[in-house]
Amino acid sequence: MADSPSKEVGIIVALAERFETQRLPRALALKAQVERGERLSDQDIKFLDQVFSEAGQIRTLLDKHPEWRPLVAQVVSLYQEITERALANEKAAGKP
Repeated sequence: MADSPSKEVGIIVALAERFETQRLPRALALKAQVERGERLSDQDIKFLDQVFSEAGQIRTLLDKHPEWRPLVAQVVSLYQEITERALANEKAAGKP
């Protein structure tokens, strides 16, 4: 059963709020951490896995609400920067 437009908007608002209050601060902290050359903890990696998993679940909403695509693209870019730098840090620490 398809979600009604008002329900979809409610979901988007909730996701945006959660991103602003929880995901973005944590992502910025992780970015600073990897930029200092630090490695991610198991908890950090679990957080990123959860974020990527949830991102896959909102694709249908993005198809219906393309106005959110630019913001989502910026968010994906931020997480990509974090994971690429984290991988480089792991390699530098001798962990392939």
